[in-house]
Order: sequence, then structure tokens, then C-alpha cells
Amino acid sequence: MEENSKKIRQGRQKSGLRRMMLYQWIVKNIPYFLFLAFLAVLYIYNGHYADNMVRNIGRTSEQLKELQFEYKTLKSEVMFRSKESELAKAVAPFGLKTLSMPPVVLIDSTGGK
Repeated sequence: MEENSKKIRQGRQKSGLRRMMLYQWIVKNIPYFLFLAFLAVLYIYNGHYADNMVRNIGRTSEQLKELQFEYKTLKSEVMFRSKESELAKAVAPFGLKTLSMPPVVLIDSTGGK
């Protein structure tokens, strides 16, 4: 019996010693664990930041496409309205007509410019 109790005591002493060594090891490595925690937070932040950037790039590209379509539409409309026949139709309600004769050059007879 005595041998069993000695073994039990030795086992308890060893487990206590192991606990103490484990505790000391953990305390000794706290800076390393904090560094790892910081890296984990940084990694998570970087993932969220990248997701937001991808969303912003997608949104911006969609806006760019819409603006390009609007630009092309307005450009074609301006080109259409700037044709001579369209201009004549647009100014006809104001009583303006296209010239049928070339313009006449007036010369100053007094000699001044």
C-alpha cells in the first residue's frame, strides 16, 4: 500500500510540476501570443478591406458604363441636331431661312478700316 501512495504522491508532484512549467511557458510566451492575435486581427481587417474595395470597383465600373452610354447618346443627338437640315427645321418657327445667294461684301468708301 505504501508503494501505491508513494507513486500517487510522485504522480501528483510531477503533475504539479508540469502545471507550473506549463504556466511559466504560457507566461513567458504571452508577447508571442499577443503578436499572433494582432496578426489575426490584421488578417481579418485586410480581408474586409479587400472585399469593400472589390465592391467599390464594381460599383464604379457600373457608373462608368452608364456615363459612357449617356455620353454616346448625347453626342449622337448633338451630331444629329447640328446637321444643316435639322438646324433649318429648328429655326424655321423664328422666321429664319437659309440663304439662297452668297453673302455680299460691303466695302467702306471712306478708306478707314
